[in-house]
Amino acid sequence: MTQDENPVLNDLSSFDANVKRPTLPDHIQYVIVEGVIGAGKTTLAQITANRYGARLITERPDENPFLEKFYSDRPRWAFQTQLSYLASRFRQQQELLKRDLFHQIMVSDYSFDKDRIFARINLSGDELQLYETLYSLMQPTTPVPDLVVYLQQSTERLMANIRKRGRSYETTMEESYISALNDAYNNYFFHYTSSPLLIVNATNLDFVEHSEDLNELMRQIETLKHPGTTYYNPSPSQTPLL
Repeated sequence: MTQDENPVLNDLSSFDANVKRPTLPDHIQYVIVEGVIGAGKTTLAQITANRYGARLITERPDENPFLEKFYSDRPRWAFQTQLSYLASRFRQQQELLKRDLFHQIMVSDYSFDKDRIFARINLSGDELQLYETLYSLMQPTTPVPDLVVYLQQSTERLMANIRKRGRSYETTMEESYISALNDAYNNYFFHYTSSPLLIVNATNLDFVEHSEDLNELMRQIETLKHPGTTYYNPSPSQTPLL
């Protein structure tokens, strides 16, 4: 389903200028939505940016010239793919440091730190050591978010989402690779302490098709007060999506 066909996305992208928008707490000006491939992070980032009149920052995977080759032969193209991502993401992060006078709030569909998760799965030896050297030079100069929303899903749900969106270069993606990424993401966010973190058990959420799911998720974000990690587990009575 495209954005034009979806009522939830359309409603959020066409706010009446005379109607007061929902607001975030004043201290939240930079929000990151994260999750494994297929978790819906870009969609939720778009919805969130529209809801709060924020500047949207998205990574652009289709602009990586090595990505399609990487999915067909990961060992051969992992290093080139990873360095291309590292460079483009760092360049984009530096742009974020420039104050946007027209959008106080920024919403991103990725964190710079997640680049390292992929690198540690796909690289090894001298290539990983070189990557770590470059990453350690770049990371301290990137902006720290005021809130991270992590969409946690089962590997089965992620694979179903990947198949549903049907990107050609993802058709050969193995479940074992997504499972390894899922474990790595969960481990990373289990130890995450850099900023407030909302971990959303999103396996049985559908915030695109069901407005009640979206409204409750937005309420969780708007009322978040805990400075550490908060877990949001939707009611188990909800109909499973798988």
